[in-house]
Amino acid sequence: MSRRRHAAYVAITLGALVASSSPAAADSGTGRVTHWAPSGIVSDQYESHPAFDPLTGDLYFVRSTPQFRGWRILYSHCTPSGWSSPQDAPFAGDGVEADPWFSPDGRSVWFISNRTTDGVHREDLDIWRVERGADGHWGQPVRLPSPINSTGYEWFPRLAPDGWLYFGSDRPGGFGKTDIWRARTDGQGGWTVENAGPALNGPNDEYEALPSPNGQRLILMAENGAGDVRTLYESHKTGNGWSPRRALGPDVNATGSEIGALFSPTGKTLMFARDLHGNESGEFFVWRGGLSAASAAEEAWPAACPAPQH
Repeated sequence: MSRRRHAAYVAITLGALVASSSPAAADSGTGRVTHWAPSGIVSDQYESHPAFDPLTGDLYFVRSTPQFRGWRILYSHCTPSGWSSPQDAPFAGDGVEADPWFSPDGRSVWFISNRTTDGVHREDLDIWRVERGADGHWGQPVRLPSPINSTGYEWFPRLAPDGWLYFGSDRPGGFGKTDIWRARTDGQGGWTVENAGPALNGPNDEYEALPSPNGQRLILMAENGAGDVRTLYESHKTGNGWSPRRALGPDVNATGSEIGALFSPTGKTLMFARDLHGNESGEFFVWRGGLSAASAAEEAWPAACPAPQH
């Protein structure tokens, strides 16, 4: 496991430090951030990296120790009495697994894993994909080929509407330590990989890039050089590529521990995880109203569980 990311993820940073060290806030509206802690999901462990199944509404997420070790992908489904007790994902393997993401049609999940491959337990984390059959059951996960996966660590695979797959990697050739890279198929079964560029990447660590559902906005998680402050940034697509990243405001970047962002299907709402430390550890938060016009009504996402009775 990457010592840099591990050290950064378990660090404790005061909000005042974030305020003094983060760049100016982005142009997005202020909105409001609320704690999302439904019974059955919240625990004394570290919950992060949510992903909702578009076909079933099930919640997939990462649970680890309060120190952010031992990542596992779990899932829970909404029952008449609330969220079910989380279980291992149907496609779970051995080892560390994290960063699940559903394709919009719900037919595939992308994630990272160091599960055993060809009888060999891998040390680095690679990108995997699993497809769902017509019968609704998940198939066998497939490790993506080189050059997407490297001899280093890969993180947070997210597919943009234009076909580019964004991910973090500490492979050589970047602008800093870990950079955001992107890949797309070449039409002949292979992949072309390129660095996502200096608008997103700097001299330190960039791990997570989340394109919006319409592909016009990107949320980025990056760390400072010491690995003890994590910040969510925003970038917009322009005629010349992505605009230079700008940090989201202090309502979102409150403790320097914000990770694992997820857009709602409309792109108007953002969910992420934040370390509250102590007994609560990693918890989910929802940012409403900050990504849309000030006059826009807030959407009811995530959906209530159990669903309200009419």
